[in-house]
Formats: sequence, C-alpha cells, structure tokens
Amino acid sequence: MKTLYLIRHAKSDKSVYNMPDFDRPLNERGLKDAPAMGVILARKITKPDLIISSPALRAHTTAKLFAEKLVYPVDNIRLCETIYEASVSSLLKLVNNLEDELNTIIMFGHNPGFTDFFNYLTDNNLINLPTCGIVKIDFDLESWEMISHGTGVSTYIDYPKNN
Repeated sequence: MKTLYLIRHAKSDKSVYNMPDFDRPLNERGLKDAPAMGVILARKITKPDLIISSPALRAHTTAKLFAEKLVYPVDNIRLCETIYEASVSSLLKLVNNLEDELNTIIMFGHNPGFTDFFNYLTDNNLINLPTCGIVKIDFDLESWEMISHGTGVSTYIDYPKNN
C-alpha cells in the first residue's frame, strides 16, 4: 500500500510587484493556514516517510510549516525543481521513481499541476485544489513505479475554509 498526499502551497503574497513568481512569500493568511492545517494533518497520520517540495518560496515555506507540526525534520525535506510549473507527466515521472521502501509521501506544490495530477490518478473531477488544500490518495500497489492513470483512490480532501 502506497499513500500520496498532495498539498498545494498556502496563500501567497501578490502585493509585491516586480518579484519573480518563484520568490513570492506567503501572506499573513498563508502563514496562519499552513500551521493550522499541519496540526489537522498531524492528527490523522503518523510521521511521513518523505516530504518533497517545490523549491519555490511559498511551497517550501508551506512544507516547513507542516513539517514542524508533523515532527518531521525540516532539513530532510527533499526539494524537487520539477514540481514547480509541473505537468501531469512530470509529476507522474517523479512519483514513479520514488524509492519503494517509502510508503507515505507528502508532496507540496502548485496548481494547476496538482489538481490535474489528482484527477489523473483518481479519476475524480476536482475543479480546483484550494491554497493549503490537502488530498490523500491511496494506491493498493507495492511499487511507486506501478502508479498510473486511475490507479489511486481519493480517501481524504481538506482545506482551510472547510475548518
């Protein structure tokens, strides 16, 4: 059994002009929502085997805020450049190449890639994964390499406005 959590970065600050998209920080709401959602997730799962994040500031900051609540070492967060502006095929390639001894993975990234990837893996029709939204996908498979279209089952969806 493999479990993948996709978490969209928390709300970012769009008020600073002339800043590259990659470098946008979280805004006040994002800095509040991420730890709160981290606490909610920590009540549902034990420590993940791996946290992977886009290196974009808003995603990496969200990952660190969640990691603190999950008692996961922030220094162990694996940054993966391909998550930033990723397509379904690049996200699938990343997941297919994960080490099979890892069973529970949390990935932090961006839309539209995460919403599209969730729908691809689960045959759902989610319109938009909200900022700081969490989706859990379970796979009745022994290897990440076997994950493909429709092989996952959505077992949990949550987001800040739901709480």
